[in-house]
Amino acid sequence: MSDNVQTIKDFIAAWSNLDSDELVGYFSEDGIYYNMPTQPVQGKEQLKQFIGSFIANWTKTNWDTLNIIGEGDVVIAERLDRTEVGDIKVDLPCCGVFEMEEGKIKVWRDYFDMGTYTKSFSKKGNDRD
Repeated sequence: MSDNVQTIKDFIAAWSNLDSDELVGYFSEDGIYYNMPTQPVQGKEQLKQFIGSFIANWTKTNWDTLNIIGEGDVVIAERLDRTEVGDIKVDLPCCGVFEMEEGKIKVWRDYFDMGTYTKSFSKKGNDRD
């Protein structure tokens, strides 16, 4: 397993700590995060604010890695992100494409269906036990 793949495995596992400082530590100084339904965010301070804002209401998260592959400075990770926001439980299939530079995330593009996420916040859509 390459060092870049291990770094991304560690990054994925770190999300369960819900600590934006720890998460931003995986990025290069000018790292970019494309949370695909939204505009890209660049730079550690902006990343910290962005990540911090969307994990602020999360009470628990655990990201399961379904498949991961790396070649050179590119790592692709298919995941199932299991997140709780109070009593609401969201299971969100995602695929992250990471471009690495010197062991840090230079670019992260995360692909998922926004409808799957928002549906979980309706009473009818939240049937995960």
